[in-house]
Amino acid sequence: MSRQIAVCNQKGGVGKTTTVLNLGAALAELGAQVLLVDLDPQAALTASCNHDPYNLTRTTYTLLTRENASVAACLRTVSRNLHLLPGTVDLAAAEIMLANDPNAPYRLRNAMTNNRIPIDYVLYDTPPDLGVLTVSALVAANELLIPVQCQYLSMRTVRALLETVWLVHKKMNPALDLLGVLATMYKEHSDHSKDVVDELRSVFEDKVFEVVIPDEDAVAEAPAAKKSLLAYQPNSVAAGAYRKLAEAIHHER
Repeated sequence: MSRQIAVCNQKGGVGKTTTVLNLGAALAELGAQVLLVDLDPQAALTASCNHDPYNLTRTTYTLLTRENASVAACLRTVSRNLHLLPGTVDLAAAEIMLANDPNAPYRLRNAMTNNRIPIDYVLYDTPPDLGVLTVSALVAANELLIPVQCQYLSMRTVRALLETVWLVHKKMNPALDLLGVLATMYKEHSDHSKDVVDELRSVFEDKVFEVVIPDEDAVAEAPAAKKSLLAYQPNSVAAGAYRKLAEAIHHER
């Protein structure tokens, strides 16, 4: 059975897409079959995987809006062991179309349940809000990973997310559990970054990953090259951090 991990935070710019792509690439390096699912209307994950979100006909929008749509028909291969369910700008319309549909949060889960392609990990990239698309990922997933930028204001948004997660767990998906909190954009010589990580550990204790993702130029440059960080600068400090994160998660299997 695949591990399905929703990567969520209602604040934008905290490293959700970066984490999905590079954690996925690192898990694929370990030999796991990994599926990345782009649920963000900005489709940054899709673009970072060298696909044009304006010129795709079969996407996550298809899975959310068409009955009996096939995961296999929408899937694209990124690299060895790494696959993508691409997103599209049309997802913004899906958010509106599905707003009043009581079955909307279950459509993605149903599509993934019917998938027959052998996958070890499914990683969901979500938009920076708590709307239908994010809730769909939380309903489909069995684990939640929360990236938190090492800034005070980023940390404040986690509470609202966890309130939504608690409601989803109670009413829609009792299998959903917190995998961990990941500190991102960590500045090694910044007291503020250290204070944020210390505060996270005081609140979430052992649910905060030991590894932190450094604030490194290569992290921002890789999407422009339409590659994962591990492919763009495999020997960078941040690439090593994502490998350590993948190893920590993979060893929990």
